[in-house]
Amino acid sequence: MYTIPTLSAESNKPRAIAVLTSGGDSPGMNPAIRGVVRAALHRGIKVYGVNKGYSGLIIGDIGEMNSASVTNIVQRGGTLLKSDRCLAFKDPAVRHQASEVLKEKGIDSLVVIGGDGSLTGAHLLASESDIRVIGLPGTIDNDIYGTDDTIGFDTAVNTALDAIDKIRDTALSHESLFLVEVMGRNSGFIATHVGIACGAEMIVVPEYEVQIDAISFQLANNRAQGKGSSGIIVVAEGQTPGLTYNLAKQLEQHEQKPKVCILGHIQRGGRPSGHDRVLASCLGASAIDYLCAGYNDVMIGVRGGVITETPLQQVIEKSKQLDPDLFQRALLLHK
Repeated sequence: MYTIPTLSAESNKPRAIAVLTSGGDSPGMNPAIRGVVRAALHRGIKVYGVNKGYSGLIIGDIGEMNSASVTNIVQRGGTLLKSDRCLAFKDPAVRHQASEVLKEKGIDSLVVIGGDGSLTGAHLLASESDIRVIGLPGTIDNDIYGTDDTIGFDTAVNTALDAIDKIRDTALSHESLFLVEVMGRNSGFIATHVGIACGAEMIVVPEYEVQIDAISFQLANNRAQGKGSSGIIVVAEGQTPGLTYNLAKQLEQHEQKPKVCILGHIQRGGRPSGHDRVLASCLGASAIDYLCAGYNDVMIGVRGGVITETPLQQVIEKSKQLDPDLFQRALLLHK
């Protein structure tokens, strides 16, 4: 359970708030929406849902929500409000249009659930208008500065882990080596956690350079120690398309014959885990607490088990680094 800070009295309670989900969907967005809506209604605040993220905000695709609007969604993956990647929102004139749309509907506050791009838009809207904005970290990548955990990360790890457990059955049966690609263009959080949890032979992440000779040596050493010729190498997708297939070709030149399995968007869907449901619900409800206490232009996250806020400008300017000790421990366990 999370420690929720005691905030000041309701000196700046919003009249009406809107909530939107933006960017890539992540399991747990629905519980977060539910947390926002139920907590706001409890305080007598009107709540509106924005359909399709910033794209819907620009055109005013906004509808009032009540308690029934979020009934039976806590267990559903994806997002009830739909999502979108809106490049037009990078234009200051478009952001001004969005703020005017909110004002016309009597909405003075906005909760944005999404990743780094979505939170960048949230910060710009807050800094350029008198709309108060709170961000929530909704991404499976867990790469958002200012929070130990992001909504959807735990579910994505468990989804990948379930798939790899099945793949390992085939790997053992055929004495095959599998390269399993998980999501993570810029970060190896998913790959590292999945690699440790599934007992992978090796982990490849963007943060560390791939050494084909070292991988081949480790695989040969495993066979020499009687570990067999089957195994799993977990690979973060990285920024280069086809990275895992290229890695497989390079290993073939070192007398390895790996098979490739790309898990892809399966990691973004599915029922959120219990952990993500609790995290998302607490963060969603806390967003209303912070708005009522007068906060603006911050992201609500969790650090050391405590719900806390981080200025959105810091969130978008700083990067969250993969724990090197965790990665080294992973390498130790796979030897």
